[in-house]
Amino acid sequence: METASATKTTWKIDNMHSEVQFKVKHLVISTVTGMFQKFEGGLETEGEDFNQAEAHFAIDVASINTNVADRDAHLRSADFFDAEKYPFIKFENGTLHRTGEDSYKLVGDLTMKNTTKKVELTAEYGGTMVDGYGFTKAGFEISGKVNRKEFGLTWDMVTEAGGVVVGDYVHLALNIQLGKA
Repeated sequence: METASATKTTWKIDNMHSEVQFKVKHLVISTVTGMFQKFEGGLETEGEDFNQAEAHFAIDVASINTNVADRDAHLRSADFFDAEKYPFIKFENGTLHRTGEDSYKLVGDLTMKNTTKKVELTAEYGGTMVDGYGFTKAGFEISGKVNRKEFGLTWDMVTEAGGVVVGDYVHLALNIQLGKA
């Protein structure tokens, strides 16, 4: 007896309607926000169900933008991301796990500077809609935090008063719109 299997559906990130942001403490008293302007990725689902979807994305490190050119150059340097040697941040082997009606846990392998660690992020499903051109779109807000030092981003400086210049934890905020391929 044959069993019916769901059809694989591919969803690609719509870069025009998505953003990848991060926040990190500066001097422990304020927060610096930045973003990556170039990235790609998507999901593969069984049919229309996002539970157990396979997720992947890659971020172009050189596209970092904190609105301060000197800081961006420093972040691209070997002190931080070493963009010339390691041009991409990658998230691979990711899986979405439904945790509530519109909430998911996104678990996968995050690689920065040739260091890979399993991470767990929170994903809130915003819904699915057909746009004005007839394309099916789905939206997710993804958040979480990682310890930059665990990925080899260990540069630090201590102020005269003993304060740390850059916080260890980086908060991630991704607003992702996907288009059904």
